[in-house]
Amino acid sequence: MNKVRVLIIDDSLLIRRILTEIFNSSPDIEVVGTAANPYIARDMIKQLNPDVLTLDIEMPEMDGITFLKNLMRLRPTPVVMISTLTERGADITLEALSLGAVDFVPKPKVDVANTLNDYAEEIIGKVKMAALANIRNFENKGLKSGDIEKIPGQLNEKPYLIKKSSTTFNKIIALGASTGGTEAIKSVVKGFPADTPAVVITQHLPLAFSESFAKHIDLVTEMTTCIPKHGQIVEAGHIYLAPGDRHMKVMKEGSRLVIHLHNGEYVNRHKPAVDVMFSSLARSVGANAIAVLLTGMGVDGAKGMREMHDAGAITVIQDERTSIVWGMPGAAYKLGCVDHIVPLHGIANKVLSLI
Repeated sequence: MNKVRVLIIDDSLLIRRILTEIFNSSPDIEVVGTAANPYIARDMIKQLNPDVLTLDIEMPEMDGITFLKNLMRLRPTPVVMISTLTERGADITLEALSLGAVDFVPKPKVDVANTLNDYAEEIIGKVKMAALANIRNFENKGLKSGDIEKIPGQLNEKPYLIKKSSTTFNKIIALGASTGGTEAIKSVVKGFPADTPAVVITQHLPLAFSESFAKHIDLVTEMTTCIPKHGQIVEAGHIYLAPGDRHMKVMKEGSRLVIHLHNGEYVNRHKPAVDVMFSSLARSVGANAIAVLLTGMGVDGAKGMREMHDAGAITVIQDERTSIVWGMPGAAYKLGCVDHIVPLHGIANKVLSLI
């Protein structure tokens, strides 16, 4: 495999040096250049044709968001954002992801050098993944649900007989996602009416981004979105987003379903982890659940989806063509626990048809 050719764009000389050292420590990555601002970067991109860009958000002369908009319009290229762990940083980063950035690396407000080096392995992994990401999927945002059958190359869905449940619980919908998931989740829940059964979501995000992302979800759906508290009762018409530093479980307490937040070990290198949420639903809800795995790097959620499938839940994954990264849904498919494979813009309708 050829080395991933990276161009670093950041107005901080210190950050450019640190990132260069981090990438140079990987035999799979080559830093082809660094740029102090987007104007310099624009010429370097034409000359060097990098595979991936790392892009700072706050820069003089032209900010990262403006540059990203122009880049995705004129020369779509995988981008990993360098963003600060603040509320404002979270809002801007989520905007960058909506514009086509593949992923982001959180940058602290203090002790940047040591903290970035602490995350060296994660940074390297995100850049290598970004080189493989299918950024053309952002062109599919205009698809309508009626266009789903027109998309070529889809795997045929196998017939599914809805299982009857012996419990009295209403349906509950569980969504899991990672890379590319912030936009995928919004695409799904915007199709849910206010009286949809409860939705629980685990998306790999740092805690500083959780509240901001919950607000972004709430703006696009008729349902009510929140970051739940430990012990909160699950109710229809509500969306519960796992906070960025806790595993979220759904537990059965009498005739009710209750959110449990758990500060345990990392699972699949994540907290929150989709596997933890799915496993809890397999035990507490069984056949009354619908599990959905969206775009994401890695395998988190695949084993949990198999547990839910074995317990009688209906399982849905996003198809490869519309996924930014078909890691998590692809891992579930390989385990043979998937009932429906659906393009992103058809998932809401598919889920509603299964309720």
